Amino acid sequence: MKTNSIGLNAEKSQELSNDLNSLLANFQTYYQNLRGIHWNIKGKRFFELHPKFEELYNDANIKVDEIAERILTLGGVPQHTFKDYSDNSQVPVGKNITKDDEAIRLIVDSLSVLLQIERGILEASDEASDEGTNSMMSDFITEQEKTVWMMKAWLAEEI
Repeated sequence: MKTNSIGLNAEKSQELSNDLNSLLANFQTYYQNLRGIHWNIKGKRFFELHPKFEELYNDANIKVDEIAERILTLGGVPQHTFKDYSDNSQVPVGKNITKDDEAIRLIVDSLSVLLQIERGILEASDEASDEGTNSMMSDFITEQEKTVWMMKAWLAEEI
C-alpha cells in the first residue's frame, strides 16, 4: 500500500479528495444561496432573518475554506470555478427568494443534501482511517443537524 506524506493510503486519500470536492461544490452553492436570501429577504421578519442569514453564510464561508484546505492536505486540488461548482452541485439553487418561509425551506433542503454527502464522506474517511476528515465531517454534521432542527421548528414542522 502506497501512503502519502501524512501516512494515509494514497488511493483512498484521492477518493476522499474527490468526495470533498463534491462537498465543496455543494457548499459553494449553499453559501451563494445564503448570500442571496440575506440580501433579498423582505417582510416583517426581516430584522430577525437578515442577521441570521449573515451568521449562516459566514459559517459556510469558513467551512468552504476548511474543506478546500482538507483537500490540499490529502494531496488533492480543490475545485475553484463557478463552472466546477454548478456542474458538481446537487444543492438546489435559490433565485430571487424574498419570502421568509421559502428562504428557510431552501436552507433545510440545502442542508439535507449536504448532510447526505457528509455522511458518505464520514463513512469513507472512517474506512480510510482518516481521522482528520472524519472529525471535520462529524463536527459539520452535528452543527447542521441542529440548524435543520431549528429551521424546522421555525417552520413549525416536525424533524
